[in-house]
Order: sequence, then C-alpha cells, then structure tokens
Amino acid sequence: MKRFFICLSAMFLFVSGMFAQENLDYQKPPKEILELIDVPLAPATLIDSDAEMMIFLYRDQFKSIAELSEEEMRLGGLRINPVTNINSRARYYNDLKVKPVDGNQPIEVTGLPEAPRLTNFSWSPDESMIAFTHTTDKGVELWVLNIENASAKKLTEGTLNANMRSTINWFRDNSALLVTMLPTDREKLIDAETSVPTGPTISVSDGKEAQNRTYQDLLKNPNDEYNFEQLARSALIKVNLDGTTSKWMAPKMYSDISFSPDGKYVMITNIKKPFSYLVPYYRFPSETTIYDASGNLVNMINDVPLIEDLPKGFMAEREGKRDFQWRDDKPATLVYVTALDGGDPEVEAEYRDEFFQIEAPFKGNGKSILKVKNRGSRILWGDDEIALATDYWWNTRNTKTYVFNPSDSSEDPEIIFDRNYQDVYNDPGSFVTTKNKFGRNILKLDDENAFLLGSGFTEEGQYPFVDKIDLENGKTKRLYQSKFEDKKESLVEALDIEDGKILVRIEASTEYPNYYIRDINSDDKLTQITSFENPFKSLEDVSKEVITYKRDDGLELNATLYLPAGYDKENPEKLPMLMWAYPREFKDKNSASQNTSNANDFTYPYYGSPIYWVNLGYVVLDDASFPIVGEGDEEPNDTFRKQLVANGKAAIDAVDEMGYVDRDRVAVGGHSYGAFMTANLLSHSDLFAAGIARSGAYNRTLTPFGFQSEERSYWEAPEVYNTMSPFMHTDKMKTPLLLIHGEADNNSGTYPMQSERYFNALKGLGATARLVMLPKESHGYSAKESVLHVLWEQNQWLEKYVKNRNLEDEDQEEMPEESLKN
Repeated sequence: MKRFFICLSAMFLFVSGMFAQENLDYQKPPKEILELIDVPLAPATLIDSDAEMMIFLYRDQFKSIAELSEEEMRLGGLRINPVTNINSRARYYNDLKVKPVDGNQPIEVTGLPEAPRLTNFSWSPDESMIAFTHTTDKGVELWVLNIENASAKKLTEGTLNANMRSTINWFRDNSALLVTMLPTDREKLIDAETSVPTGPTISVSDGKEAQNRTYQDLLKNPNDEYNFEQLARSALIKVNLDGTTSKWMAPKMYSDISFSPDGKYVMITNIKKPFSYLVPYYRFPSETTIYDASGNLVNMINDVPLIEDLPKGFMAEREGKRDFQWRDDKPATLVYVTALDGGDPEVEAEYRDEFFQIEAPFKGNGKSILKVKNRGSRILWGDDEIALATDYWWNTRNTKTYVFNPSDSSEDPEIIFDRNYQDVYNDPGSFVTTKNKFGRNILKLDDENAFLLGSGFTEEGQYPFVDKIDLENGKTKRLYQSKFEDKKESLVEALDIEDGKILVRIEASTEYPNYYIRDINSDDKLTQITSFENPFKSLEDVSKEVITYKRDDGLELNATLYLPAGYDKENPEKLPMLMWAYPREFKDKNSASQNTSNANDFTYPYYGSPIYWVNLGYVVLDDASFPIVGEGDEEPNDTFRKQLVANGKAAIDAVDEMGYVDRDRVAVGGHSYGAFMTANLLSHSDLFAAGIARSGAYNRTLTPFGFQSEERSYWEAPEVYNTMSPFMHTDKMKTPLLLIHGEADNNSGTYPMQSERYFNALKGLGATARLVMLPKESHGYSAKESVLHVLWEQNQWLEKYVKNRNLEDEDQEEMPEESLKN
C-alpha cells in the first residue's frame, strides 16, 4: 500500500508537471543586458528644406505596461483609444528642441505642456512652424511650434479626433489649419461586454470568390459597426493661429484630406456603408470629392464600392479610377490610374495600367498621359515636358522607369531603367527633388539632366554615390562616391545639388550616427551639425565583421558576426552561438547572393536584437542570409524546407571553420516569419541545440489565401502549405523551443492562436517547449516590462539548453536522414 501511494504521488507530480502553469511577475535580465536597455535615446531629427533649422524630437525607448493597458477598441483594422480618440498604439515624443544648423547647442522649446505626449507633426507650407498634437488623459489637443523663437502654444482643447488619417492639414497661406474634430452629435458607444444581443450575426456568400488574407481586428457584429461609425466620424473645423475656430464641413467618416498645391481646392475621401466583416476599413465603400478652400462643393470625382472580391494574386487591383493624387508641379491638376487588364494579373495585356490627368472643375474622365507595362507605382513631376514614372510587377520582381512628356501623350515614353528591384548592386538610386513655389517636391532638372543618390552596394562593399543622368539617353556621370572603408556614409538628401551640398549621416560600428553637410565638390569638406554620443559603451570592444560563405549549391551568403570583447582569434575558443535570421524570397540566384550587410553599421541593440548575448559569452551571428530562391516557373516555396536547412548548415559550417563555435551549442531564433523559420529548422534538422520563436505562425492552413510571399491558395498548393507548416510536423520536434507571442498581435496571419495551438501540439507529443504570452502586446513589443521579461526568458532558455547543455544527460536520438533532405 505504501508503495502504491508513492507511485500515485509520483504520477500526480508527473501529470501536474505536464500541465502546470507558471505565474511569474515581470522579470529582468542580467546586468550585462540591462546596461544596454536603460539608456537614453538620441533624438529623431527634422530639418527644413533650406537646411537652416533642425528640430530634435525626444522620446522614451519603451512604453509602460500601464500605458498599454489603457482602454482599446479594435475595429475595422484600427486600434483606437475611445477615451482619447487616437491610435491606442501611437508612439509619443516627450520633448522638443530647436537648433540652427550652424548653431552649437539645441534650444529648449518653451510653452510645452506638462508630461508631453506629442505626435502628428506637420510642417507649415512656409516651414516657419510645425503643428502637432498632444494627448491628455481626456483627449487630443492641437499645438503649434514657432521655430524662430522656439516656443509652443496650444490652439484647441482635447477635442480633436485623431482616429483616422489626415488629422492636421495646413491652409496654403499658413494662417490656419483644417483639422478633424469630435462631432457634437456623437452617440454613446456600446459596451460589447454588457450589451444584450438582439439577434445572431450572419455573413453571406453570394457565389463570388472573395479570397482575402486573414486580417486582424475586423468588425464582427452590428455593435462593432455602430462603434466604428461613431469613432470614425469627425467634423472638419478650421482653426486659426489665434485659436479661434469655425465650422468647415459637417461630420462624416473622413479618411483622407489633401489641399491642392495652390491651396485653392481640397480633395476629401470619406468612408460609407455598407461595412464589411471580411476586410479592413480602407476597403469599405468610399467617395472622393473636391471642394474649394471655403468648403463649397466643386465635384464628386470617385465613388468606390465595397472591395471584398479582388482577383487572385498580389498584383490584383480593383477596376475603375484609383490612387488620386495632386500633380505637384501644377496649381490644381489631379492624376489617377486605371487598370487596363481588369485588375486581373492572369489576363495577358501589353499594358497593365494607364495614367490620366484632369483639371478643374474636375468633371468627367481625364486625359490619358501614359500607359505602363506593369502596375503603376508613382510619378515624379518635373516640368511641362518632363516627368518620370515607375511601375513594378511582383511576380517577376521587375520595375521600369519611364521618361515621358506629360503634355503630349503622342510622344513615346523612354524606358531608362528596366531592372530587377531586388538586384541591389545595379540599383541606380533615387532621383533628387527640389521644393517648388507650392512647397511640393518635384524632380530637380538641369536642362535634360537629373540627379541620383545611390546606396552604392557592390561586391566589394558599400560606397554611396551621386550621379548626373542624361534623361534623353540614360547615360550617367559619377559626381561623387564615398571612399570610407572604416565608416558608413548614408546620403540622406540633396540640400542644394547645384552647389554640391548633401545632407549625410556618418557612423561606424561603435560611432553613433551623426549628421553632416558634405560638399561633393570637395571630398574632404564635411560640416558636422549634430553631436550625438554612443550610449552603448559596453559594446565598443566587441569584434564585428561581415562574413561571406557558400551554400551547398554554390549560392553565396553572408552574415554579421559578433565575438565577445577580448576574444582571441589567433587561439580561438569554441563558444556557444546564437544565430538570428529572417527568410526572404527571390526569383533569381544573382539577387539572392548579393550582400547588403555593412560591418560599419552602428551596433544598435534594439529590443528584439540578439546582440545582447555577445556580452554574455556567446558568438552572435546576426542577419544571416536565408534566401529562398525559385527561378523561372518554380516558386521559391516549392523547395522551402530544403533551402532553409541548407542556409542554416552553411552558416554554422562557416563559423565552425573559423574555429569559433561549438557545433553542439548553437541556437537559432527569429521574429514573425523568422519564428516560422526557426520552428521549421528545429523540426527538419539536427543542427541546433535550441530555438527561440517570437510572434510566429506555424499552421499555414489557418492562412489559406496566401502568406508572406506565397500567393497561391491552400487549395491550389496543399502540399506546399502542409510541407511548410511546422504544426503538421510536430511529431518530429526533438529540440527545445521557446515560443513568445503578444496576446494582442495585430499582424495579418500571426494570430496568437498560432502559438497557442502549436504549443498544445508540442506538449501533447512530449516536446520540450515553453509558451510565453505577453499581455497587451502587439506584433512588436513596446512595454518596458514586456521587453525586459522577454530578454530574461530568452536568456534563461539559452543558459539552460545551449550554454550549459549537458549532452551526456540528453537523449541523443539521431534525426532521420530524410528529414535533412525534404
């Protein structure tokens, strides 16, 4: 009897251990990590067009869990704080400073509110002021910063409605702003928890295909519809700089507002019913209307129905007029696009899209100005005779750049660039723009010539450049190329290309990025305009290099390798390693093999970085190349698993050949699609001692109408969905896996359920796993308490299953040979 009691007790302990939950308070990682977390951030910067004044915007690195716990409604793809009427996930700045570009120290802004929560920054047309919002406990206020005297003042109480876009728009004369404000007739919101249903919620399929991705935060019932309408409705109010206000337009669900370049007209888009339970608000019905600057109706220019049933494919588009924009080089001319293939990528067509322009009073159809072979992307306006258009086609990764005459559509456009947009070594760069008399950015022209700023990735390294291009023949002349070998120079923007003045950012692995004005006519002439210091001193002696190596099929790969401070490369010690990666799909091996890593990038340990562990005695291999290539008719995902394992093996082999890594103590981790990668690697190889998977998806049948870069549906390629889903291969998992997920994940396809169901399967089949669900957190983690706890969890996992792994006590069951091949 005594022995039976002991057996029962042991069984009870075993069973309770299997199903036990841990109730932990938020934990903190060790000091080696904490000292890299508790540091002040350098400010974000704004600079005016003449490079005379800079604005420094300061914020805390993280929110608090209390902030994330404020009331939130998730409706139509939006997350709204219904008390304050602003995006519940908004990032706020808490201080502003002004600095003349040629000044020494930034100047404190006077008049700011107590405990500032600032966002929605908007330059005035003459760039003498910046409008912004301040969120109080009760609502959103409108404020204005006078840059010359570095003073701020409040214009309204907390009555703005910042739930939708276009909260602030300046009138052209700089004297007033058009803002979205809470309507006086807003009804009380329905409390979904306490309201009594009046009937079931019913959705109907009328036989038309409506293949949509798994969007988050959709409307679910009539209560949601009612609340969405109340929260989206705004009155348009004119606010003068003295704080006086006047009604400008009656309440509607305004989603977009933009003034014409000359300020005489306003284009306004508002959402209409019926709403949808299948798609977010930006695919609800809408109408776009033109008004004059006094709010008088000019003409309705577009009426768009509910968009639930697009054709299949990433390049699908709706029929009809779309993408209305003001032409930046004209006072008041609109441009729009229509699909020539019915919006269906499967339809063969010589030209896919056509651009039209239409002038006041904006009636009828516009005048055709250009047809493009792919989907139209954007137009950069120059003058009456020169403009540039770009298109793209995802399936082939092709993009074209056209030079055309917007005044004469009978002239054939010239294609000056026709390239694979993933081919970074042959990227010609971005065209330089300049502000015109309307304050709009247009193409900077020198007769028939334009200018390009390029990132400068090459096989030998990264060397940013400035080119002059003849738009008649496409020939370029190099005006400047960075010569830095021990630093990285980024060309931010051309301040005065004719005078050779370029705003650049210069950094090194241990040198915090700072801004300079470079004179490209004199290579050595640099004028430093900021002096931010490196806050991450403990990483200064860490070894950092970009390594290149080859996959078993000859594809060249790369990664950034970090070694602990003081590591002796001449007498290498085999250390545990943490590898972090994210798979990317390519249509050709040439693009897949190109190196976009730069050892001179400043080492910035953001919340999700693996770099922290280099200070804890690990080798860290960050941003390891994980290309998935499918050339010709083959899709990348047809051989996803095979290529994934080959990428992982090549990375470990490369570091092993250098003598730095203990192959039995290697962990792999990733976030989102990187988490999906991690679970697959652990299921189909024996390369790793443990894995960390954050905010991932593991069962692709739950995203049946495409995911990531897979546009085929489950029913078109069931073997791909099943083969790629770690959930379907849970029985193969023999490696400890840490799963972390935000309970409020808003990313399409990575519902929290993905981690919960996968963990249940892992636990049911006896795998070693731990599931950590973070309250209130979205796809990325923002509360300091959450971030510190995640780092603690990761460190505990790595210490137990990687650094201090005891091979003698483990069941060293061999991974089946076929699992490495499939």
